Amino acid sequence: QVQLVESGGGLVQAGGSLRLSCVASGRTFTAYNMGWFHQAPGKEREFVAAISWSGGSTNYADSVKGRFTISRDNAKNTVYLQMKSLKPEDAAVYYCAAGRRGTETFTYWGQGTQVTVSS
Repeated sequence: QVQLVESGGGLVQAGGSLRLSCVASGRTFTAYNMGWFHQAPGKEREFVAAISWSGGSTNYADSVKGRFTISRDNAKNTVYLQMKSLKPEDAAVYYCAAGRRGTETFTYWGQGTQVTVSS
């Protein structure tokens, strides 16, 4: 079992920045690829970004490429999502997720952190 706790959400003006953090506990952090997803009201949960267990490989949704950066610090069991040039359409609950190395699925999820972007 992996427990994930997100933080760093809040209210920001359009064009601003936020950094989300997700601390993992319970199992060896490097056994997992990590990802960020978001869900806006009335919409499906959507993929935002993912990073491999080593940090050597990253992947982004087209909508955030060039604006968001995912990173991880394996010594701190933490994954980050640096968000810049935020747009109103980025507003959502952001969820951290963990998936075992060698798989394409995310098995463990955090409770989410709210990001609100004012125009």
